[in-house]
Amino acid sequence: MSKPEFVYTTYIETTAEKLWHALTDGDFTERYWFGHRVTSDWKVGSPYKFASQGKPSVEGKVLISDPPKKLAYTWDPCSAEAKRERTSRVTFDIEPRGTVVKLTVTHDNLDEGGKTLRDISGGWPMVIASLKSVLETGRPLPADLASGAKEVSCA
Repeated sequence: MSKPEFVYTTYIETTAEKLWHALTDGDFTERYWFGHRVTSDWKVGSPYKFASQGKPSVEGKVLISDPPKKLAYTWDPCSAEAKRERTSRVTFDIEPRGTVVKLTVTHDNLDEGGKTLRDISGGWPMVIASLKSVLETGRPLPADLASGAKEVSCA
C-alpha cells in the first residue's frame, strides 16, 4: 500500500538559476514564504531549517542538491502533533521550458490523514503561488493569507 503524496506543478517566468536561488536563499524565502527563512549549506546530508521570527518551524536533512535542476530534503515539522508522524520528503524538480521554468513540487512519504498532509495541502499552493508572484512581479502574496497558520517551534 503506497503512502499519500502531494504533487503541485506550475510554470514560472524565470530562469532555473533564479528559481534555485529563490528556493535556497534565506533572504529570498523570507519574502515569499510568509516570513519563514531557510538556512543550510545545501550539501547532501547537511541539516536545513525554516524559522519564523527566530523560531524553527520545519527542519530536516538535504537528500539531493543538484543545482539548478533538483532539490530534495526531509520534512520534520515542529508541531507536537506532526512530530508523531513519519518524516516526509519534499522534492523540487526544475525544468527550463523556453522563457519559463516548470516547477514540480512533490511531497511524499506522508501519513494518511495526518496533520502534515492536511497542512501542506493548503500550504504548498499558497507558498508556490507567492514564489511565482515574487519572481514574476517582485511582490509576494499578501501576508494575511498565512495569518491563520500556527507558530510552532522545534525547540
